[in-house]
Amino acid sequence: MHGSSATGGASKSRAGPSQPTDASLKRKRGFFQKDLQHMMYGFGDDHNPLPETVSLVEDIVIEYVTDLVHKAQDIAPKRGKLLTEDFLFLIRKDLPKLHRCTELLSMNEELKQARKAFEVDEEKIANAE
Repeated sequence: MHGSSATGGASKSRAGPSQPTDASLKRKRGFFQKDLQHMMYGFGDDHNPLPETVSLVEDIVIEYVTDLVHKAQDIAPKRGKLLTEDFLFLIRKDLPKLHRCTELLSMNEELKQARKAFEVDEEKIANAE
């Protein structure tokens, strides 16, 4: 970690309108707490972890994701937008994490295709009636 706050060290060097302020981060605090509680329980923590622990984990996650996004922005400045490949490039050295990301992306694509096929089937049934 680069600092003691959720904004971290990478955000201090980056300025501009896309950078959230401390006030906007405080407003969003707690957004991931329910999901994190479930994840922490799934990884062996208590069913109801201490709120302080969940807040700390949330700060760490927000700092990690913010830092990752800033690094992705640094490697893809000419395009003007971030692509999935930018993030995969950044985590390429962590093979288990890279494998899990590609697995989740593949699963997401399969779910999109299944939803699309389901919608087409629903339309056919509705038109046949």
